[in-house]
Amino acid sequence: MDAVHYVVNAEAAVHRDGEYLLVERAADEEHAAGALALVGGKVEVTEGREVLEATVRREVKEEVGVTVADVAYVTSSAFETPDDRVVNTVFLAEYDAGTARVRDPDEVAAVHWLTPEDVRDHPDAPQFTADYVEAVDAHRVERQS
Repeated sequence: MDAVHYVVNAEAAVHRDGEYLLVERAADEEHAAGALALVGGKVEVTEGREVLEATVRREVKEEVGVTVADVAYVTSSAFETPDDRVVNTVFLAEYDAGTARVRDPDEVAAVHWLTPEDVRDHPDAPQFTADYVEAVDAHRVERQS
């Protein structure tokens, strides 16, 4: 019997002043083209500790040009695409520095700072994206208490 393998994603809901940084995925993306999404990507072969957190920091810098601090795990899920089985991990990351912008138009069409309500009401936000932002926001509020 062949062993089942998963692709591992690490995504960040980057928080700044009550809003979260989301991207509109490029039209040519294989998965969720044109949809509103968290910033993140596949975990690459990495040595050392905090591999998922390092992936979050790298992907946020590469995709939207900002740096983040205080990266904290919030939730995970699994799903299938036509080509892969994916484990998706979601983190809260506090904005640190930089101006959010599209750095690779083949991956990202636009960047948006949105409140959780804005995400929930956005016509291009899949339910799972709105649910992730809601979970992250609840985690952030709980940490502040």
